[in-house]
Amino acid sequence: MIRVAAVGDIHMGPDSQGVLRPAFETLPECADLLLLAGDLTRHGTPEEMRVVAREVQDLAVPVVAVLGNHDHHDDRPDEVTAILRDAGVHVLEGQATVVESGGARIGVAGTKGFGGGFVGRCAGEFGEPVMKEFVQHSRRCADGLRAALEQVAREGCDARIALTHYSPVPDTLAGEPLEIYPFLGSYLLAEAIDTAGADLAVHGHAHAGTEHGMTSGGVRVRNVAQPVIGRAFHVYHLPAREPAAAGAVAQQAR
Repeated sequence: MIRVAAVGDIHMGPDSQGVLRPAFETLPECADLLLLAGDLTRHGTPEEMRVVAREVQDLAVPVVAVLGNHDHHDDRPDEVTAILRDAGVHVLEGQATVVESGGARIGVAGTKGFGGGFVGRCAGEFGEPVMKEFVQHSRRCADGLRAALEQVAREGCDARIALTHYSPVPDTLAGEPLEIYPFLGSYLLAEAIDTAGADLAVHGHAHAGTEHGMTSGGVRVRNVAQPVIGRAFHVYHLPAREPAAAGAVAQQAR
């Protein structure tokens, strides 16, 4: 059984150094890796990201992250990404990584993602250039996620995980005002996940949302925003894929 620890929206700043480290140091006892689902900082400043880096540096399990919208606010995504990578974190944007832990090969494909809404109530690539740019950005993120998941599938991993900040489904947004759903996620992410295949999809962003959801293709989706899970991280269990069924989607993610 593969144990996946995940949390998002920890929104760390200079006054929160050391808050999560004691919990993170227990990870080897209960998890094979840690996923960080974006919004790691409050305003995306290097100072704030250095706080995050110290929380996760030299942990005994691999750490994989995507950035969130807060992490872009200071317009220095490359700089804050470099700070995390210097701390040993795998930071993904339209990319994949394979980590080995507990004797398992775990493939993670990640993107921040973007908004746009869900089937029947979504933005379209029509009209003003700024609207087309909005939807095109969301589509580029989804395309990157799909390509990264396809790369992971070719690696023959024991588990495949999609890591995003924005939500791929409306299920995990329940509790948020309906009016802001288009700014919390996009169905394009779910299409990418279902097309390429995954055993679990993890996201954050929706602080007032719901933990459990599912894509139309049957992939389990979990909203791990810290205000939703109410703890330093939550652990999900995935059965390792059988070699003969490497193309099938696993059926359990508790």
